[in-house]
Amino acid sequence: MIDRPHFLFVCSRNRWRSPTAERLYAEDPRISVRSAGLSAKSPRQLTEADLRWADRVLVMEQGHGARILAWYRDLPELPAIEVLEIPDEYEFMDDELVATLRPQIEYFIDRACAS
Repeated sequence: MIDRPHFLFVCSRNRWRSPTAERLYAEDPRISVRSAGLSAKSPRQLTEADLRWADRVLVMEQGHGARILAWYRDLPELPAIEVLEIPDEYEFMDDELVATLRPQIEYFIDRACAS
């Protein structure tokens, strides 16, 4: 099997935004995906193993990236962290959320697959 770029989607609580992104791309043959949240109340909380797995981390808000950088500053190599700037005002698989996520994620997939 050809190794695909690993994309990790991160939001606050891993309930709406990052799981939506993961669902949208779960069957995409171009990339492998996971999602996680930063809160201890997240169904799937971000771990060091997630960051070691990821080639690129797509966070929903600037503060998410800053928290990852602060929490994991001792990790020898962090993957590239990109900010999508998607506010926490959508529910899981909301049509507007999907329409907002897709073009931004496609941009990063195109960049990753061109490398």
